[in-house]
Parts: sequence; C-alpha cells; structure tokens
Amino acid sequence: MTSRREELATNYFNCSERERAVFEAGIKLGTIYHQFVGTPVAAANVEILERAIEDGVRVQPFVKDAKVRISREALRRKKDEFDYQTLTGNMLIVELTVAVGGTTVVAGMDFKDDLHYPLMYVKEIIP
Repeated sequence: MTSRREELATNYFNCSERERAVFEAGIKLGTIYHQFVGTPVAAANVEILERAIEDGVRVQPFVKDAKVRISREALRRKKDEFDYQTLTGNMLIVELTVAVGGTTVVAGMDFKDDLHYPLMYVKEIIP
C-alpha cells in the first residue's frame, strides 16, 4: 500500500527505483554517523546505545532492518571520575536494509583498516 505522500514524494526523484533505494540507504547511514558520533559511551551503556541507534533508524521511511554494533575493542577503562569516552565513526559497525518498491538495498558502515576510514558502502542490491 502506497500513501499519497509517498506518491507525491516520488515525483521529486528523477531516478530509477534502484537509485532511489541506494540514495535512501546512504541518507540513513549518514544520519546514524552524524547523529550519534560524539555520544558518551562506556561498557556499561554500549548495548543500550546500540539498541537506541537501531530503534532510531528503524522509524525512518523505507528502513526494514538495522543492526548496530559498537566495537568493544575500542572501549577503554575510565582513568578517573573526569574521564569518559565518546563514540567515534571508527567504532561503528552497521548493517542496514532499506526497501523502496521492489528494490532492497543492504548497506554497511565500518572502519576499513586499509583505508583508515569508517566507510559507508552498498553491500547488496536485490532487484
């Protein structure tokens, strides 16, 4: 079932359904990165933060599934009461599934050692 708003929005996209699905996946990954990088994180709240990111992205249009993991290896122990750590892009491991019409995109984001960069990329497109 397509809503009237979805039909109207489609008119603004001068691209194929496949291209739109990839676009939507990219927007969602960018949202995760830019909304949550800088959030205080510790071993005590890492699972809560992972679920909050997943639940937050799942309410966005076209998102069918989201899996978020924060690298436990990157977490460090507090040195003292004033020490805390914040989430960085290097710590995020994300797999996101977006569906537009009959096209499904599985996209990912994780730190690539060879690039020294938290890369957002398309893993699979299912027509």
